[in-house]
Amino acid sequence: MSRIQELFRRKGKNILNVYCTAGFPALDSTLAVMKALQQSGADMIELGMPYSDPLADGPVIQASSTEALANGMTLARLFQQLKNFRNAVELPVLLMGYMNPVLQYGFENFCRDAALAGVDGLILPDLPMYEFEREYGPLITKYKLDFVFLVTPETPEDRIRKLDALSTGFLYAVSSSSTTGKNKDLSDQAEYFSRLKSMNLRNPVLIGFGIKDKESFAKACSYANGAIIGTAFIKAVEGANQDEIETRTKNFLNSLN
Repeated sequence: MSRIQELFRRKGKNILNVYCTAGFPALDSTLAVMKALQQSGADMIELGMPYSDPLADGPVIQASSTEALANGMTLARLFQQLKNFRNAVELPVLLMGYMNPVLQYGFENFCRDAALAGVDGLILPDLPMYEFEREYGPLITKYKLDFVFLVTPETPEDRIRKLDALSTGFLYAVSSSSTTGKNKDLSDQAEYFSRLKSMNLRNPVLIGFGIKDKESFAKACSYANGAIIGTAFIKAVEGANQDEIETRTKNFLNSLN
């Protein structure tokens, strides 16, 4: 059983997965942010791999990616930073990013280095399902990494069931088909979330996009096993120096309780 699966088996509800961008707010702050998230009560970390053309990301996360790339963040540098992170971080960690830099790095090299570092799973929103089945899924399985697919309000039921069957760890329920960080009323998607809940899916479900505060987190948790917060956290640590990261992270996570 993976760390991610063990988390859902142990806790099951009100799971808080926090997205942070590797190399942001400073190149060497990746591990400091991860440690601060663990100390402040996050259940899981979604570590964003900066990319110059992130399809699903809103302006705040895009800007953090641009800044991280300008800081000198690369996949090679990221794996260097993650080399001994398991000495300090016990939480499940997923890498979230896009296929272009992963393919440039070499897909199997990427899976191997992620597994060696102690990463638990991957989210690659632009990896098509058929390519996953035909080519990349077996490599992900070979290195014992979980893989998380995204579903949207427009995803038909048969496709949701197929993505659920292919996912391990959890299913990422996007609250809309737009980009991250938009102000969205989750009540508008109540029918979609209720439909997911009634499908008795194989995987737990986390809701993402637009979760930003105590109210939206609680609302998401009423429909699913938990939620993913990204944009609001990136705003909270923007411009922080090493000494401020822990305090800002703690204050932000405390605001969700």
